[in-house]
Amino acid sequence: MPEASRPQELPARLLTDPEMLNACRVRDFTRVFRLVKTRAGIYPSMIARRCELTPSRVGEVIAGRRQLLHMDVIERIADGLRIPGHMLGLARRLWETPQAFVVNEREAPQVLEPEQSALAALPGPDVDSILAMASRTSLSPATLDALRSSIEDYWRRDDQHGGEALRPAVVGQLRYVVGLLKESRPTLIQHGLYGIAAELARLTGWTYFDARQYNQARAYFTEALQLAKVIDERQFMANVLACMSLQATYQDKPADSLALVTAAQDQARSALGATPRVLSMLSMREAFAHATLGNRTATHGAITEAHRQFEQIRAGDPEPSWVSYFDEPKLIVDTGIAHGRLGETATAEPLIADALRRENHINQRGRAFHAFWLARTQLDQGKLDQACHTATQALEPASAVASERVTGHLREFYDQLAPHRQEPVVLAFEARLREVLPKRVSG
Repeated sequence: MPEASRPQELPARLLTDPEMLNACRVRDFTRVFRLVKTRAGIYPSMIARRCELTPSRVGEVIAGRRQLLHMDVIERIADGLRIPGHMLGLARRLWETPQAFVVNEREAPQVLEPEQSALAALPGPDVDSILAMASRTSLSPATLDALRSSIEDYWRRDDQHGGEALRPAVVGQLRYVVGLLKESRPTLIQHGLYGIAAELARLTGWTYFDARQYNQARAYFTEALQLAKVIDERQFMANVLACMSLQATYQDKPADSLALVTAAQDQARSALGATPRVLSMLSMREAFAHATLGNRTATHGAITEAHRQFEQIRAGDPEPSWVSYFDEPKLIVDTGIAHGRLGETATAEPLIADALRRENHINQRGRAFHAFWLARTQLDQGKLDQACHTATQALEPASAVASERVTGHLREFYDQLAPHRQEPVVLAFEARLREVLPKRVSG
């Protein structure tokens, strides 16, 4: 970019000012825009031009009449005003790094992402506003039900194929629903829209988490929390915090994982009508955190509590749809994984094997993921033949789903085979691996 056309940098004293730091942290763009105007001399019309917003929208934000929640808009603000990504909970922006040092990072790639090229074909925010004015209709409960059904379908397809291909559609629908929130509607309809937007943001975060793009995942999970907080949906906030806790476990941050799941349990218990299934799921996430920390007593206590809560579930009791996945096979397999994380492989193996026999075969990612866990517990016990047989069976579902998490478990198992590379059963597994997934281990 020529020097003359490069966006003006914000003064260092503004970027380090506690008021600016706090406003960015909570994404309070009313305060951000006011500070940019008064401290940097960048007026609303300039803000609008640099961030690809309309002047009227910027004016409404400055007046406190509009919130900016969507990630696409937040990223444009960061880039247009040159606000470092970490201040807004985003990945490091491309312009923050000298071009000679730009690299492709697994965690938060700075090159064009799959969804961005697809989003370029979607209407811009200004067109969205025009189309919304031209087609204002009163939303009915049936419309909300249709939106919820589409989310359930997204989750099913995510289980079968992974979320990367779904992400552009999910982000597009999130933007559409956030646009609907800008209009005044009856309380029940507005409440429902916020809940749907929160679930779409969580699903987007989940697809990034499954791709091991953790910074982007955290940003969308945070957006989901903010949307749920507006309607005081504490059980759902607990669910999002539980997702963030699981991500922290994968990032080898067990202390963060425990803090997040403890906050999730606090939210759930403060909610009216917290269900036993939700509390059971949260106790199992707590067990994962304790196991990663190596705390055997606390892990066993959390497992016991998870089973105690699960026994309280009664058929017909109303429950959030998002926790329906946590059925008995899921409880059993998670119990096995928690024992496996502690190194208690003899206890873990029969539990994971039993759950695999009972699991829904449609969930390809879950079957691959759990089969690799089973193979690792068998290998840890010296059962080389069984481990390779189990892992070979896992290759078919693994090939059907685009999931970096599954690939990560495959790589871990493959690395564990290093001392046995010349064994015939290992050579046979490697041959099948090269045939079914030629690029997964070497990538």
